[in-house]
Amino acid sequence: MSDPIIRIEGLTKRFGAVAAVDKVDLDVARGELFALLGGSGCGKTTLLRLLAGFETPDSGRLLIDGHDMTGVPPHLRPINMMFQSYALFPHMNVAENVGYGLRREGVAKVEAATRVAEVLDQVKLSDFATRRPAQLSGGQRQRVALARALVKRPKLLLLDEPLAALDRKLREGTRFELVRLQEQLGLTFVMVTHDQEEAMSMASRLAVMQAGRVVQIGTPHEVYERPASRFVADFIGIANILKIEGGWLALRPEKITLSTERPGLANVIAGKIVDIAYEGDRSLYRIATDGTVMIVSTAPNLSHRRGDLVWLGWAADAGHRLDG
Repeated sequence: MSDPIIRIEGLTKRFGAVAAVDKVDLDVARGELFALLGGSGCGKTTLLRLLAGFETPDSGRLLIDGHDMTGVPPHLRPINMMFQSYALFPHMNVAENVGYGLRREGVAKVEAATRVAEVLDQVKLSDFATRRPAQLSGGQRQRVALARALVKRPKLLLLDEPLAALDRKLREGTRFELVRLQEQLGLTFVMVTHDQEEAMSMASRLAVMQAGRVVQIGTPHEVYERPASRFVADFIGIANILKIEGGWLALRPEKITLSTERPGLANVIAGKIVDIAYEGDRSLYRIATDGTVMIVSTAPNLSHRRGDLVWLGWAADAGHRLDG
């Protein structure tokens, strides 16, 4: 990667005996939406706070736009951060909330008003400039927080679980809005999330973290189709992990054919339906086979019942071999 906007080299942060971030190496390209993905306690939030300058590393280097950030305080870094809680001032209206940082920096009133108007237009809140946060929906408050971060024109925007406070229906629509805005502005976004679906649908690339370390970096397609380890295969989506000679095979549920007659595929086993989970556009089947239970995802078939004897089949190249 040429000229990354973020370069992290051997970055480590300990809290007592625990290495929250453990010798992390990572580059983020200019203008991409990069996600740090992992479960609770994996180190993703600590890494974001190190980027922001809220934590100081014990060792390693962190460069932003080619400049070493060692000892540089948060307010002097070319970044801004949008917090999960949004942290809006309830006594200020939308325009005042968005322009707060500009006023603190002493930006002239006319310029500040122009920049606030521009960013409110970008996030589609121009008609809400005089409303207070209490008069807004959750999605609108999120866009106010985003506008407040964008109005300072940072080179890099950090987002801490940006959709966590929204209900599921609103999250789905807001994902597309954030991606659209990021592409429109050409800014670099680094997003922390524990939500696999969120990271997979939004990020151009992502890093999966485990116990303070980055265990795989790639596009969503690469990480899903070619997981680097059993942990990644289990963490991203659903995977059937099968023991094979010399290692393991990760086999995604949608790569398996389910039928009442033996299919003409390279790999075939018999089983019995244990459970069925109907999810509208698909059904998930738990199939008991000789020695294991497999998960299969197919279009709903209302003729299948618990206890039915079925055949499972998959192509020779359907799975991905894991070394560990």
